[in-house]
Amino acid sequence: MDLHGALALEPGEVLVAPITDAAWTPLFLVAGAVVVDVGALNSHAVVVSRELGIPCVLSLEDGTARLRAGMVLAVDGTAGTVTVVSA
Repeated sequence: MDLHGALALEPGEVLVAPITDAAWTPLFLVAGAVVVDVGALNSHAVVVSRELGIPCVLSLEDGTARLRAGMVLAVDGTAGTVTVVSA
């Protein structure tokens, strides 16, 4: 939900956030994928994810409410889907 909580992100994990800005950029270097509640095609999350070649799903409105630490997720940036593989 915030940068402080996101510091526990391990390499390859999915970064799930309400929204991102430049202060979140170092976490993208660790993340295997990014999911944000709010975003647009030219938003920070999309631009940085594209540059780093990692999947990004945006505007998942309730992602931070529904997705929890420990869940295994499949993130498809092309289709714009997030699937819970195991809870």
